[in-house]
Amino acid sequence: MLIGAHVSAAGGANKAIARAEEIGAECFQIFASSPRMWSAKPVADEIVEKYTAEMKRTMMGPTVLHGKYLVALGSADPELLAKSETALRADIAAANRLSALGVIFHPASHRGQGFEAIIDQFAASVRKVLDSEPGDSLLMLETSAGAGDHIGSSFAELGTLIKAIGNDRVAVCLDTQHVFAAGYNIAVTDTLNVAIDEFDKEIGIGLLKAVHANDSRRELGSSVDRHENIGDGLIGTAGFTTIMSHEAFKRVPFYLEVPGTGKSGPDKPNLDRLKAIRSQVGAG
Repeated sequence: MLIGAHVSAAGGANKAIARAEEIGAECFQIFASSPRMWSAKPVADEIVEKYTAEMKRTMMGPTVLHGKYLVALGSADPELLAKSETALRADIAAANRLSALGVIFHPASHRGQGFEAIIDQFAASVRKVLDSEPGDSLLMLETSAGAGDHIGSSFAELGTLIKAIGNDRVAVCLDTQHVFAAGYNIAVTDTLNVAIDEFDKEIGIGLLKAVHANDSRRELGSSVDRHENIGDGLIGTAGFTTIMSHEAFKRVPFYLEVPGTGKSGPDKPNLDRLKAIRSQVGAG
């Protein structure tokens, strides 16, 4: 079990490695470009060379890229759908260039159309993106907290999409805060076991490729996406001890997306908290 964090890639993906190293991360997540703008530039050869050398030097674990927040494959607007496909294509191209594990993206909203209405469109868009960018990097659907019309707050929805896509480069990132907000009580052993059994039935536990490790500011089943520092939220230290003790997570990289003790994002204190739990449960 490797423990990492989202870090800034300002100045190039290679710059992220030192930032991850500085806070004690063993792997890291970055944005390939601004998550709130459609524009994206290809990763330059010079950046790839420096990144590859630094990754070798530091022996960092798998890098993941987080997709743009703007992506909406469930939209009925053809222009927005086309922009979303282009953005995902750029991200998976960047992931391939960096030999990253993959791109994690939000399934976003069905925009009031209903989940069943968007399955075929969503699946076709993902297939189009992957076919246009062959390689080893994955596209990982992220679990949703479930607010409004958002897709993927149930494992059944994600499993339905994955089956419809029918491509072995599709996997899942489980966000601990999101699934807690969606009503899965992963902080308690018995209900965590039930949740993992459901995940395995609907998706397949082998498709769990990454974890966004976040405590929760909001209560179980709130459907509200609000991250908290590890141990300071309603999942709590005991909850993360339960999670990290489970066999399903022992070989999956964890990436922090917490506000940070200084409110400047994932930091060493949060990494140290997770590492201490990992040591306690013998998952290192």
